[in-house]
Amino acid sequence: MSSTQQPSSKKQTLFIASLIILWYSSNIGVLLLNKYLLSNYGFKFPIFLTMCHMSACAFLSYISIVFIKLVPLQPIKSRPQFLKIATLSVVFCCSVVGGNISLRYLPVSFNQAVGATTPFFTALFAYLMTFKREAWVTYAALVPVVTGVVIASGGEPGFHWFGFIMCISATAARAFKSVLQGILLSSEGETLNSMNLLLYMSPIAVLVLVPTALVMEPNVLEVIISLGRQHRYMWLLLFINSTLAYSANLLNFLVTKHTSALTLQVLGNAKGAVAVVISILLFRNPVTAVGIGGFTMTVLGVVAYGEAKRRFR
Repeated sequence: MSSTQQPSSKKQTLFIASLIILWYSSNIGVLLLNKYLLSNYGFKFPIFLTMCHMSACAFLSYISIVFIKLVPLQPIKSRPQFLKIATLSVVFCCSVVGGNISLRYLPVSFNQAVGATTPFFTALFAYLMTFKREAWVTYAALVPVVTGVVIASGGEPGFHWFGFIMCISATAARAFKSVLQGILLSSEGETLNSMNLLLYMSPIAVLVLVPTALVMEPNVLEVIISLGRQHRYMWLLLFINSTLAYSANLLNFLVTKHTSALTLQVLGNAKGAVAVVISILLFRNPVTAVGIGGFTMTVLGVVAYGEAKRRFR
């Protein structure tokens, strides 16, 4: 290798490492801030919080694509394509709102354990909706994924049935959205990269969430103004939280672009474990050996599933 190529390679490695660190920081940061706001701060409005996230995503996506030109703008070409994007947006809303509601009742560690079952629901929906079958080894790898969550549930001191149902629903909705996206936007000329998809989905999500928040959280504005007067940093926390929600999506796209989807999956598994450790240290929620064992089994099952899918594709 020449002397000019070596520094270039080091710069590229450093750049990718920086992207991964920022991606971890933004994902874990928004998760922990969500938990803090919804459980420890008295901000009990998960729908309104999701609306703030989507508003930030809409505004910052527009700035990034139209003005900064981070990626080329991909226009919507037809009404059917718009309706498909709107459908995805509603499903995406359900997944984010469900996840935020679950954080009111469940510790982050258990929330992440349940969220790790996404591959199980993805494989299930892919089979039901597209009749796409994987090798039996791939399906066998999903057994420890589900078993681990069952074990973790039994060993979770802070288990809450409603929180668990919302967390499972959010995980299923997230998987459903990924399968639906592959079906709806797979036609030639309709495929959008994740940043353009976020640009179009976010405003639709805001339009859905505003009336939903006003109906289901009728006193939200009154309480938020009151909290803002009591805690001078609340508006700053809400701003940082919403900005991190967009950063997580942006960095997810950049890490995938500069590495690969497989690398992202592996890093995502590790990210869940890091989030669990940090949340336990910050929130001091009690954990048991059974709960840790169940979460470990789930993560190992997800790793095995990814490897089996790659080998038997």
